[in-house]
Amino acid sequence: MTTALPYFLAGNYAPVAGELTTHELPVTGAIPSELAGWYLRNGPNPHDAAGGHWFFGDGMIHGVRLDQGRAVSYRNRWVRTSTFTHGAQTEGPRGEDLTAGPANTHVVRHAGRLLALVESSYPYEITAELETVGSYDFGGRLRTAMTAHPKTCPTTGELHFFGFSRRAPFLTYHRADAAGDLVLTRPIDVPASTMMHDFSMTAKHVVFLDLPVVLSPVPPGSGLMPYRWDETYQARVGVLRRDDAHGEVRWLNVNPCYVFHTVNAYDEADSRIVLYVLRYLRRFDDEQAGHPHAATLWRWTIDLDAGSVHEEQLDDRAGEFPRIDDRKAGLPARCAHVTTTRTGADGQHGAITRYDLHTGATIGSHEFADGQVPGEAAFVPAGDTPDGPGWLVSYVYNPATDTSDLVILDAEQLGAKPVATVHLPVRVPFGFHGNWIPDRPTVTG
Repeated sequence: MTTALPYFLAGNYAPVAGELTTHELPVTGAIPSELAGWYLRNGPNPHDAAGGHWFFGDGMIHGVRLDQGRAVSYRNRWVRTSTFTHGAQTEGPRGEDLTAGPANTHVVRHAGRLLALVESSYPYEITAELETVGSYDFGGRLRTAMTAHPKTCPTTGELHFFGFSRRAPFLTYHRADAAGDLVLTRPIDVPASTMMHDFSMTAKHVVFLDLPVVLSPVPPGSGLMPYRWDETYQARVGVLRRDDAHGEVRWLNVNPCYVFHTVNAYDEADSRIVLYVLRYLRRFDDEQAGHPHAATLWRWTIDLDAGSVHEEQLDDRAGEFPRIDDRKAGLPARCAHVTTTRTGADGQHGAITRYDLHTGATIGSHEFADGQVPGEAAFVPAGDTPDGPGWLVSYVYNPATDTSDLVILDAEQLGAKPVATVHLPVRVPFGFHGNWIPDRPTVTG
């Protein structure tokens, strides 16, 4: 009797076997000469595929270097965390071992440091060549895990983030200044340890999502996530003023849902905040099959005076991995780019879709043919004007050849053919998040 492999060990979820460096990659089209830097993307790639949920796989970063119109190189490297080197650890001399984690979810740059992130542990610093420097705790000041979705303020250069824990205090808010020094740590009282993956920042506020996916221990080796949907837990958002970081957090109820990823938020007035999210009706209903209910784009308008949140669905197509021009983080960005899926008579089609957030309308979409599957598309500015022209870069899997390409699209002309396609010699497994890391630094939150 043949036992079916878990979904995360089959197809393009399956890990690649080793590390590789190749040079002078073939290109279809023309790489814009302005692109000088690395596209880096993180994701699970277990070096021991014996068990565990996909989310727990060892982090591997895949990078393509572009310069002077050339695809100079591709390389992939595992993040050498303590878990990768020594195996899973749960306790250290002071309790929970925060160096133990896969570092498999995101890679960002702040204050000159490249950090590989996962929400359950400390960041790991890496070099531009993807070699691991070691765990990073902001000079001993960070005593909690760090979210994989920190936000860089384009005005101040500050890095805003949080850490959640299985032990009280369950939520802690942090802020690092533009130089990279951790200058603020503030516990926030919440009733339980919930799976808080993302949050939002505006020019005046930070917004936390306390949603009904609650810590629930599972048997060791089960491969299940230790969280469950709790019908009794009230879904809500918490609002904290940035200029009163130790002040009151205002909690406002929302309808039951789950949100992995926020799109952006901004202050419409002193007491009104507009927040865009990819909202699931619920989460983990069909977790063992690896197929959660689809998320769709919603606008939430938080009215602090009325103590209410108005919820409005903007589109009905399935989507995830939203990105904006990061120079508009916390400000009224016009455009967002979401990796979407459309189901037609001839099967499912992956696309990268551009939304006008002001109107909620779709203003462009690049649909991939022949079963090709795009991942997250990072926005790369083409000039100095925020929300202006730019490119979208994404790894795209081709099942016909079992290989992947780095595809570069004109963000304002998504219906056109790709600007350039860099053909990789290997498959890049499905993963999570990444960033364009330019040689001339810009905001990359």
